[in-house]
Amino acid sequence: MAAAERLARRGLGHVWPNPAVAALIVREEAGGAVVVGRGVTSRPGMAHAEVNALNQAGDKARGASCYVTLEPCSHYGRTPPCALALTNAGVSRVIVGMLDPNPRVAGRGVKMLEEAGIDVTVGVREAAMKVLYHGFTLRQLRHRPHVFLKLAASTDGYIGRAGEGQVRISGELSMRKVHGFRAVHDAILIGSGTALADDPQLTCRLPGLAERSPVRVVVDRFARLPLESKLVRGCADVPVWVICGNAADPDRMDALAEAGVNVIRVPATETGIEPSVILSALATRGITRLMVEGGARMASSFLKADLVDDLCVVTGDIVIGADGIPALHGLALADVLRDPRFKRVDAGKFGPDSFIYLRRCGA
Repeated sequence: MAAAERLARRGLGHVWPNPAVAALIVREEAGGAVVVGRGVTSRPGMAHAEVNALNQAGDKARGASCYVTLEPCSHYGRTPPCALALTNAGVSRVIVGMLDPNPRVAGRGVKMLEEAGIDVTVGVREAAMKVLYHGFTLRQLRHRPHVFLKLAASTDGYIGRAGEGQVRISGELSMRKVHGFRAVHDAILIGSGTALADDPQLTCRLPGLAERSPVRVVVDRFARLPLESKLVRGCADVPVWVICGNAADPDRMDALAEAGVNVIRVPATETGIEPSVILSALATRGITRLMVEGGARMASSFLKADLVDDLCVVTGDIVIGADGIPALHGLALADVLRDPRFKRVDAGKFGPDSFIYLRRCGA
């Protein structure tokens, strides 16, 4: 099951709104257990992990065991039920990491297998699977994606200097790690302030992983994103979604739409668009894993709304000093790191930079 979990992680950020599932078909032979089929979830509308593994195993699947990270589906959607495919292939045993939180499945896949006479074991490495499928679960049960917030700050807790704007904080290894984070998320989100100030690309630029770039999302209440920005000019290659408020200029929204941007209009208050509204809009469109990357106001709004599930804080090996711009707006970074709602799950170094990785307690 640990091997299946590692295989499943390759699909993160690549198969939404479906969960990234992996299946291994294993036969017991004279020399021991042999994997005869491996499968991962294909893009939406294509075969699921179990079917891909069965196709690779062929006749060797009969009498074999199937290790699958998430309960096989039991309903007809764009593809037939995987539980039926396993039954028809003659698999004798199915080992499941965790039950599917989707109300249309939720134990029905296991029941279908058991009624066909297949031996089923559920809950192997379940704690790890709950982490793996946290975004899928949240979308099913709370209509929002998993939120991963990445922050970078100087040793003294700043991100820039007044009058100069943001300064380079993270080293090369930290930047490569950030691009790796992008590759396993469905979407990456910034505020309009960051988009206007930095004109970022927000793509994954690790060698060989360009196609794993997430959907780029800009929360832009007044539709101010320039048509000549890197995001808009590149939206034909990597999708760009702009979330606008109800007071946005219709002509500006139309211009963005004509340029190829997916414009999403949502209710807004006098102070902005609430994080819960943003997450609901993204969940409606299939997003299960969201990376929030900038800036200080956007990060603070998600923290204040208690909508951050994972948090990685990178501390660069520089001191900004006087006139520093705080990493958060209206919150102290030191207090966030001590927040009892989070537990530390990792810490270490990215080259000269330090990092702390926190996860919501109970997640």
